Amino acid sequence: MLTLDHLVVVAPDLAEGVAHVRACLGLDMPEGGRHPEMGTRNHLLRLGASTFLEVIAVDPEAAPPARPRWFGLGDAARVRTDWEAGRRLRGFVARTDDLDTLLAAHPDLLGAAVTMTRGALSWRFGLRPDGAWPADGAAPYVMDWGDRPHPAGTMPDFGARLDDFWLTHPEPEAVAALYAGLGLTDPPQVEPGPAPRHTARIATPSGPRILT
Repeated sequence: MLTLDHLVVVAPDLAEGVAHVRACLGLDMPEGGRHPEMGTRNHLLRLGASTFLEVIAVDPEAAPPARPRWFGLGDAARVRTDWEAGRRLRGFVARTDDLDTLLAAHPDLLGAAVTMTRGALSWRFGLRPDGAWPADGAAPYVMDWGDRPHPAGTMPDFGARLDDFWLTHPEPEAVAALYAGLGLTDPPQVEPGPAPRHTARIATPSGPRILT
């Protein structure tokens, strides 16, 4: 089974990303940590018992990784272009308990399994050789947390909950077929639009808010 795990805001700078979420949701995001394998850093916001929002950016204090960074963060110019175009909620990650089978069925799209860490936490993650988003973000990155409890359970709860999540795309039928082929159980709604763009409606203590 492949199911939504978390939403991802990719930022040119971590402070910019956190400020964007604050402006959209009226909430501050606690710091997550560093990913030494990728030279990145994140902040995290719980959106439910097994769902969260991640803001991720290059960690300027980290050594550059030996391979392209995940989430397209190796291409700083592209990250900035997407950011200025309002394409800030860049995509999502889905989890599975059978990562190897899924990657074997879709190697060109999803890449190969690598082990990632953040502090004492570790997980397996599907990563393409170029570090780019699968299908430019229309498809999710895929991962497996292993046998440990979902990390959202240990995150501070500020009352934010994911209410709805959708994607506008110039080829909605093709994206819907892609989700079906991956076996994604709770895919985003896909609506026709001139360019790919993710949007989430999140319930907050101050009411429903929109994140893009």
